[in-house]
Amino acid sequence: MRADRLVSLVLLLRRHGRLTATTLARELEVSTRTVLRDIEALSAAGVPVYAERGRHGGFALLPGFQTELTGLNHDEALALLVAGSRRGAQVFGLGSALASAMLKVIDALPESHRDTASDAARRLLVDPETDLLSRRLVAEEVADAVVTEVRRAVFAGHKLRIRYAAVDQAPKWRTVDPIGLVTVRGHGYLLATRSGADRTYRLSRVLAAEELTEPAQRPDRVDLDLAWRERSTQFRVGGDQVTVLVRVNPARREDLVSTALAVRTEEADADGWLRMEVAFQDSRHAEWALWQLATNAEALAPHWLRTSLRDRAAAIVTCYGESA
Repeated sequence: MRADRLVSLVLLLRRHGRLTATTLARELEVSTRTVLRDIEALSAAGVPVYAERGRHGGFALLPGFQTELTGLNHDEALALLVAGSRRGAQVFGLGSALASAMLKVIDALPESHRDTASDAARRLLVDPETDLLSRRLVAEEVADAVVTEVRRAVFAGHKLRIRYAAVDQAPKWRTVDPIGLVTVRGHGYLLATRSGADRTYRLSRVLAAEELTEPAQRPDRVDLDLAWRERSTQFRVGGDQVTVLVRVNPARREDLVSTALAVRTEEADADGWLRMEVAFQDSRHAEWALWQLATNAEALAPHWLRTSLRDRAAAIVTCYGESA
């Protein structure tokens, strides 16, 4: 346990540069006295840790001290950082780098641990391609050249020129300031700004990309998790949303809610069914969601949605009402 803590202490100093004993104690979940003893142990072992006194003092490593895993290149190290989601590495064009990095990690293990680790890995399966109902996860196709160019611009902090095919629009070129990359359920997104306004682009709709030499206009630090939550909120409350008044069987309520953007109102009717006002992304989204529920839901408004669902049902009846 102490050996793990000493390694963590060194890595914290490598990452942050200088930290106080109080901060280290909080990060390692130990007392400041334990941190001071660990610092002494590292110094005795030859690790160049030194103390800086004063108001902004703390502990730091001598400049140039390295703790690198020999043999890993940049993309392999990056792939390991996103390996919490195997599909994330694939979406960002790092699938082959991840496979190569894992081979190097296994090779670097002591021989006594190698077989044990390999056997343990075979007993873990993360994100299989199908679920228990044999529904296959359809992975989005993104050209390697495109995702590589996008990734380079994000990391280098350069402007990016992309040819983007928005829904129901002809593809066109646009220049953006890339901020970061996000993967959600196998779908990759580029978070960027354009002329100062927030923009989110689906990687599968980027047909071509070109990293420019001009620096991107963006903050030096970013909280991607916060940025994604903010854009998700904007998406739910903005755009060409459709609000639908619907009656739904209580047993299928969660199915409806899981596909909707938001539930505006909800109350129970006399027969026990729920009357809900629900928001969808657009008309196609609303029609698709209600169609999935068949007779377990009835759209009350708007009128065009009732008409559309009725016409679709009539077409199905006509199709199956005739002899094959």
